[in-house]
Amino acid sequence: MHIPIKKIAAAILLIIFLPAAVNRTAACTRVVYKGPNNTVITARSMDFSMEIPANLWLFPRGIEHTGNAGSSSIKWKSLYGSIAASSWDIAVSDGMNEKGLVANMLWLVSSQYPEFKKDGDKKGLAVSLWAQYALDNFATVSEAVEHFKKEEFAVVTDFIPGTDKYTTVHLSLSDAGGDNAILEYIGGKLVIHHDPSYVVMTNDPVFEEQLAINEYWKGIPGNIFLPGTNRAADRFVRASYYIQAIPQTDNTRIAVASAFSVIRQCSVPYGISTEGFPNLSTTRWRTVADHKNLVYYFENALTPNTVWIDLKKLDFNEKTGKVKKLPLDKNQTYAGESSGQLIIAKPFVFQGI
Repeated sequence: MHIPIKKIAAAILLIIFLPAAVNRTAACTRVVYKGPNNTVITARSMDFSMEIPANLWLFPRGIEHTGNAGSSSIKWKSLYGSIAASSWDIAVSDGMNEKGLVANMLWLVSSQYPEFKKDGDKKGLAVSLWAQYALDNFATVSEAVEHFKKEEFAVVTDFIPGTDKYTTVHLSLSDAGGDNAILEYIGGKLVIHHDPSYVVMTNDPVFEEQLAINEYWKGIPGNIFLPGTNRAADRFVRASYYIQAIPQTDNTRIAVASAFSVIRQCSVPYGISTEGFPNLSTTRWRTVADHKNLVYYFENALTPNTVWIDLKKLDFNEKTGKVKKLPLDKNQTYAGESSGQLIIAKPFVFQGI
């Protein structure tokens, strides 16, 4: 893809000046590995300036949802079952559905959401449900993009309860065919970047400028020099280089290990913070989603092993399936494939406005 010279010049200025402009609370990295024979794996890290407890949730088909944005909230019934990672059990920030669609929410300071009047005429969807809405309703990225383009509702946001942190995120989608899309609200309008080549996303700046920064760095061989800080722009460059440099294979064990190695390399060591830049924060947990084999891996920075769920072993049936939870928020430890450890649980309430 050709990036205009003006955008590359702007990217260079961003590389120099962005650290002084960004001052928020979260940073994350998301990267998609593509190997032969439809091997597609999405990995992400969740970096945050404070603990962000997560649990894994099994949601069967047929769950009725509301957008939690007042009387004008959208309503839907889930078409697909999913496994999802919650944040504080008030939102879904990551997950994969039974068709292999993966949704990841990452922080984006530059987000500006549409004006929204609670109980007004415009339909609304609380940002806590944005990722789950995609998992519930779509099998592919193209389906999701065509739907979101219609802008039949506004995504609305609010402060994280008990904090002064206003939730500003963008959403990435990837599917079993290797397609990718990045959805951002910029200047109150939805901007969708849709292309299979969009395999890396971090935080600020907006995605278009991330691409320009990466284009600049392509002129510097990655095996000679890569930017090494924990800034979003540097993580984007490293992830873009390493995801192409690692072995491209359909050996699942090697492919998953390779994806993990890239997302760990782009993570922030535990306890690390940068004075004056709370957005450059400790990695709290990581996920890796194997689209082809429908296996979802979760790694907590405070536990010594990785747990994974084989979605093929789950009951997503609308009539017989139950909402279940794998408790992880108190640093519980499990061994390997843990679908049998899921327990029936009352669904959490998504945070609304």
